[in-house]
Amino acid sequence: MRNEEPLLLHFDDEADEALRLARAVGLRAAPIERHRFPDDELRLRLPAVLPERVVLYRSLHRPNEKLLELLLVARSAGHSGARHLTLVAPYLAYMRQDKAFRPGEAVSQRIVGEFLAGLFDGVITVDPHLHRIGSLAEAIPVPHAIALPGAGLLADVAVAHRGRPLLVGPDAESRQWVDAAAQRHELDSVVCTKIRHDDRRVDIALPEGVDLAGRAVVILDDVASSGHTLARTAERLRAAGAASVDVAVTHALFAGDAIEVIRAAGVDEVWSTDCIAHPSNAVHVAPLLAEALRAILAE
Repeated sequence: MRNEEPLLLHFDDEADEALRLARAVGLRAAPIERHRFPDDELRLRLPAVLPERVVLYRSLHRPNEKLLELLLVARSAGHSGARHLTLVAPYLAYMRQDKAFRPGEAVSQRIVGEFLAGLFDGVITVDPHLHRIGSLAEAIPVPHAIALPGAGLLADVAVAHRGRPLLVGPDAESRQWVDAAAQRHELDSVVCTKIRHDDRRVDIALPEGVDLAGRAVVILDDVASSGHTLARTAERLRAAGAASVDVAVTHALFAGDAIEVIRAAGVDEVWSTDCIAHPSNAVHVAPLLAEALRAILAE
């Protein structure tokens, strides 16, 4: 007999985060078995019988193989009885490329968004990198496309550790997150100017007329990947007299030696959410995700 209570599916490498969400919502949870063959093909195994409403937890850092996993899971879930699928992807990949900057470039935001819309009825994420569009639904046209704000949670951490720091955005794209975090605690904030030469070479210019002498400063952004943008910003802030420089990011990608790069540039503490599991995690997003997921399941 089929149990019609909603079920949350997850992979073993994200069991802690997925189970934290399941407990917050009051859902049953089940793991997806994953086997890799010698030729790198995957074999996935879901529960043989599924309820009509199924939630899949999968954060999409290192996304290329995971997108194939989503395809396999979504199609298999439908064959096993699922009729409504919600993807909880705290980090959502391929949102940066929202236009063709040179002729022939693939606009990955549109392509991946349409791919996800073909698999799921709802998508929940945190601080997606949306720059030239106004809502997640424009990128992923599904009945429930929910982008949750993580910047305020980072502001809470910054205030708890540094009192009333100055919040600094490293570039124009960070303004939306810096403004939201600053408003939550009525903090001062500024945004720098960035000139990008390639994936690892950037120049940062501080805004004119800002007195940084003796101030506690927190650099806040949505994503940290190579760490070079944060490092150049920290160097400028230290040179201008900042007493402390910390980093707060929603998505702790921190590829390769990124942490070492920003530490060498004068960064003291690094705080992140657990949208991506990392030693710097200082905030659980399960309560934030749970509220949105309850609303979807209630419908």
